[in-house]
Order: sequence, then C-alpha cells, then structure tokens
Amino acid sequence: MKRSLFSSVLLFALSGFLCLAQTTQPPIIEDFKPSTKNQPGQEYPQVNSQGYARFKIVAPQAQSVVVSLGLGGTRGGTPLAKTEDGSWMGTTAGPLEEGFHYYHLTIDGGVFNDPGTNNYYGSTRWESGIEIPAHDQDIYALKNVPHGKVEQILFWSPSTNTVRRAFVYTPPSYTKDVNVRYPVLYLQHGWGEDETAWSNQGHANLIMDNLIAAGKIKPFIIVMTYGMTNEGFRPGASPAGAPGAAPGARPAGAPGAPAAGAPAAGAPGAAPGARPAGAPGAPAAGAPAAGAPGAAPGARPAGGMAGMMNNGFEKVLVDELIPYVDANFRTIANQANRAMAGLSMGGMETHQITLARPEVFSHFGLLSGGTYNPDEIKNKSSVKLIFMSAGSFENPDGVRNAATNLKAAGFNAVSYVSEGTRHEFQTWRRSLYEMAQLLFK
Repeated sequence: MKRSLFSSVLLFALSGFLCLAQTTQPPIIEDFKPSTKNQPGQEYPQVNSQGYARFKIVAPQAQSVVVSLGLGGTRGGTPLAKTEDGSWMGTTAGPLEEGFHYYHLTIDGGVFNDPGTNNYYGSTRWESGIEIPAHDQDIYALKNVPHGKVEQILFWSPSTNTVRRAFVYTPPSYTKDVNVRYPVLYLQHGWGEDETAWSNQGHANLIMDNLIAAGKIKPFIIVMTYGMTNEGFRPGASPAGAPGAAPGARPAGAPGAPAAGAPAAGAPGAAPGARPAGAPGAPAAGAPAAGAPGAAPGARPAGGMAGMMNNGFEKVLVDELIPYVDANFRTIANQANRAMAGLSMGGMETHQITLARPEVFSHFGLLSGGTYNPDEIKNKSSVKLIFMSAGSFENPDGVRNAATNLKAAGFNAVSYVSEGTRHEFQTWRRSLYEMAQLLFK
C-alpha cells in the first residue's frame, strides 16, 4: 500500500513537471533588431525573430516605467527595470502577435509616447507603434515596383462649416495616361483613428502597389477621410512637419523627417537620413510626418459613437466629398464603379450609408464591421459585391453565415477570415488584400 501510494505521488509529481516543461516558453533568442517603426537612427524598441519586443527608455528621475500595449494600453503592461546608467529596460513576457501594435509609456502614472518610435493616431490620440514581423508581410512590403501616390486634399464642407481633409491614393498609372479614368473605393478607418490610419498603420498604398505590380487587380483610386463630424481641420494651424507647415520644418522628435513640400528622400536638398515616402516606419507619400496630425493644435474630441451613428458623416461623404473627388480626379463617376468599405466603426458606417444611399455604391466591404441581412438591401440588382471579414478570434462564424445567407438570396457575397488575428490591423491589411482582388470585376 505504501509502495503504491509512493508510486502514485511520484507519478503525479513527474506529470506536473512534464506539463510545466511543456508550457514554459523557450529561451529568448538574442537576435533583436530595431523595429521598422522606429524614428530614424533610434535603436529601441527592438524586436527579435520570435516576436518578443524589448524597450529602453531614458528617465533617470522616474520611479516606475511601464510599457502599456494595445489601444489605450488594454493588453496589459511590461514593467521596465532601472539600469545603472539611469535608463529603464525590459522585454515582453512572451512573443507578441504578428503585425502592428499600438503602445504608450506609463511613467509615474503619466502617459507618454516612446521618443524612439513613430506615432500613429489611435484611441483618439497619437500613440507609439511597433511592428512584429509577419509570415505574410510580403503583401504590404515596400518593394522595387512602381508606386502610386498618396496626396492630401482639402475640401469645403457646407454641412459642418469647415474645411475637411482626405487622403487620395492614385495608382502608378494615373500620371501616365491622362485619358484613363478609374473606379473609386471610399475606405474608412475605425473609431479613435483618423484619415491617416489606412496609409500609416494599414499600408493600403503598398498593398495596392504590390497587387497592381503582380497583375492581380484592376487599378483603382482609394479615398480616405475622417469618419466623424466632431471636429474641423484648420489649414495654417499645422504643427511643424505637417502639410501646410513652413518648408524644412521638422516635427519635434522626428530627426530627418522632411516637412510636407520638402525634397523627397535622396533628392538634392533633402534632409540627411530621410526615408522615402511609403517606407516602413515613414509616412505614406503626402501623409503627415510622424507625430504631426496636420490639424489644429490639440487632440480631436473623442466624441463617441453618437458622432458616427447619425447622417452627419453621410452628408459629408456623399454630398460633399464624392462630388469634390469626381470633379478633381479622373474617376468613373457612377454607382457601378464606386465602392465603400471600412474597418470596425468604418464598417458600421459603410453598412449604414450603403443602405441609406443605394444609388451611390455598388460594392460593399465590412472589415470587422458587422454583416448584411438580405432583407435590408432594397435593390439587389445594383449590388455587385458584398465582402465581409473578421479575424479568427473575432466572429468568424458570423461573417461566414451571413455570406451563406446572402448567396442563397442571390447576392455575390464573400466572407474572409484572417487566421490567428483579432480586432487589429493585421486582420484589416489581409482583408484589404483579399477584397481589392474582387472589386470592379
């Protein structure tokens, strides 16, 4: 009996040890390299081949430094330890998921951005960003292919009594033949983000360039604008480095970043170390320099869903922005060649506007932004495509079932599930890559 009891206890102990061994993370590989989102010349933050992130912050008088990951720091924190030279260092407890991550620093209770990295507008403020290499990052990689252009436009909005801003991607062929006209995708950001998100965080321009170069899509224009009506853009009040700032001015903390209108990287008179527009970690062509929202001083009001779930933005988009784009760009200005899509809140806006204004759009895209019901759509014959996507950790069955129901009702509906991703830009980068290949067929 004693021998049997001893054997059982030993077996239990060994089993526990084996389980612990199986769940323990492998040793960290010391092959850390600066993140592609870093400011020019900055060594930290760093990322290794396993997906760990390492941070170094110089704050000799601080008592506590924590890296808060995720939008608003919602994915927990990585406490940093003070070193002998007064700086703070630390490595994430485990590998981060592939793709782009927002983060900020919490220093003695105050919230700050990491001076080593570029800034990206999210959670209604400019956040730091870090990129974890992905197995499929080739779809948004900066390659030696012809590149399109992302340019800022300013348009008058009578309904809001403001000058508003949008960014317009035109494909590489746009400047080659002035007789060619193009379909247009109106692509919306998520809540807490703005019109810079799809170019800066999403790399929409690089995704398009690579698809066009591979011959996988028919070239089209993309228009990206601010999806709420709770603020106004005031030209002339731009910070240094933003569109409209004095030529040659650089935003604080962004050494080597050219101001809008300054020479391109590598051109005579360009700032030393400046990155080409569209490079990883640099703003897209025509986009604001890192950390420079290009708007009036101060953050945009957080607003809330009430700022989106009304017809204020519908009027701005349909009655003001679309006519401006059609008048100033070589578009095919009809419903059959116009699409609307958006991520998260932008998907909700897409759902609302495409149903309210069926005469305007023929291609719909909801990227982690809900689904359509066949009974909602008034004119089935005018809808050419309904694309719905989600990360596999979101609601994959929801988009799959919705697509099945829409197909049964006679719609051209497609669902896409991004494996291993959540409500994040890796889901939306992949979604744009898939959706773009289905548009304007």
